[in-house]
Amino acid sequence: MRSLTTQRRVRPLAPLIASVIAAMMLPSSASADLQFVSGDAVREFLDVGRTAVPRADCGAGSMPEPGLQGDVPAADRDNGRSTRGYRCNMSMVGNYAGRGAGITSTSFEHCAYMGSFFPGDLISEGRGVQVLDVSDPADPRPTVTLTEPAMLAGTWESLKVHADRELLVGTGVPTGVGVGYLSIYDISDCAHPRLLNADAGTNLAMPLPITTHEAGFSPDGNTYWASGLVPGFISAVDISDPVHPRVIWQGLTGIESHGMGFSPDGTRMYISALSGFTVLDVGAVQRREPAPQVRHLGRVFWTDGTATQHSVAVTYDGEPYLYTVDEGGSGGVKLIDVSDDTAPTVVAKIKLEINLPQNQDTGLGSAMGGGVFAYESHYCAADRPDDPTALACGWISSGIRVFDVRDPRSIHEIAYFNPPARTGRFAEMWNSPHALSSVIGFPALSTTALARAVLDGEFDPSAALTSRSGDFLGDTSTDWCFSPPEWRGDQLYVACSDNGFMVLRLDNGVYHPPADQRSTVGS
Repeated sequence: MRSLTTQRRVRPLAPLIASVIAAMMLPSSASADLQFVSGDAVREFLDVGRTAVPRADCGAGSMPEPGLQGDVPAADRDNGRSTRGYRCNMSMVGNYAGRGAGITSTSFEHCAYMGSFFPGDLISEGRGVQVLDVSDPADPRPTVTLTEPAMLAGTWESLKVHADRELLVGTGVPTGVGVGYLSIYDISDCAHPRLLNADAGTNLAMPLPITTHEAGFSPDGNTYWASGLVPGFISAVDISDPVHPRVIWQGLTGIESHGMGFSPDGTRMYISALSGFTVLDVGAVQRREPAPQVRHLGRVFWTDGTATQHSVAVTYDGEPYLYTVDEGGSGGVKLIDVSDDTAPTVVAKIKLEINLPQNQDTGLGSAMGGGVFAYESHYCAADRPDDPTALACGWISSGIRVFDVRDPRSIHEIAYFNPPARTGRFAEMWNSPHALSSVIGFPALSTTALARAVLDGEFDPSAALTSRSGDFLGDTSTDWCFSPPEWRGDQLYVACSDNGFMVLRLDNGVYHPPADQRSTVGS
């Protein structure tokens, strides 16, 4: 699979960009390797994807998008059409909206865990993380609510499951970055989680020395890694004894840390940073060496996308790759060859039509008034780690998108489901980050992509002028789908901010689950 390649364009700014990359490599507690700053790194930094994946061929029962792939046009938002949603080869089997879902939720076996968002989750009934029994996919039912400090404080992007160890872990993140609180649950009875760590991390008087925003498990489930955004601070929490979690390593990895992914053996962490990621050798932590040292192995940055979210480690023909997701800047999802730790290489990009540079004007015209997020990708899940056949992603205002990835040289979309907008129903969605942040209507996460389109002469102001152009206060004319869609045969378990938890089914024979299907989120 080393034959996978992508076209890169070199611009006259290359020397300047090389200097910028070098400046970004600040000293940290993990030693930095500057050797890889080469022409290839500069070219990758400058390259922007200009091709969308082929559209899905929508079959019977579909209600397809009317315009650009991924767009929710201003007219549909204004006339109420978006309250019916769009669907292509995918339908809803069951739904539990509750008061909305926090930024990311998770699931295990026949259960789902709806993330909490502070302070809205404290205002109405069902405070904390809501547990759902999905034994009947058509009728998900709440069982219990988790109300430990971390669950009440808002779980942001930290609520994760380790299936083999049957553990659910989340941290308290009330305002972007949280400090100190982490709770671990035994979910062997998935509908009734049992708290394991009553003391350190859960007891208000016994916080752990961590900062959190995002988090994830090592592949063996013995380490829970917490990242705290600025200034690139991450912590390794040993949960091999989940009753007594303890911090065993901490360090600064650069100037920002976000989500992550891991190599199958747990010795490599791919930690997202600004626009790109850093490869860290965390083998010493994985092996529980005394006074472990973590080393920088390689970094890759790009201008095609910002706020890189997380990475899903997969293999093709035995070679290691990542599907890496950008939360902002219309970067979409990148397939990255990581066979050389010191020089990760982007080999393919997954974008929708609405993400392309020439369509940023149209995107602004429809997204104004929709909130700080627009048509960005956020979290993805492969249907198995080795030679995956499909990738499902939460694409924020573009809904849930599913891609055929059997041939990484020919990725194409096979289905999508954009949930019905819950316009005007703010009072029902106290736990929805979309509803609670609707005081802001400008799509701020699209700013870098918009700026680039303007600088490159690809922005037509007339295309951006719509009936929504003056809407600087937000509405809920779409939903926001942040969570990874988790695979269950031909069904997906997923949560979106306003619609809460949903069971979706792939229709029209567009997907055939492999016998060894195993939903793979990356951390």
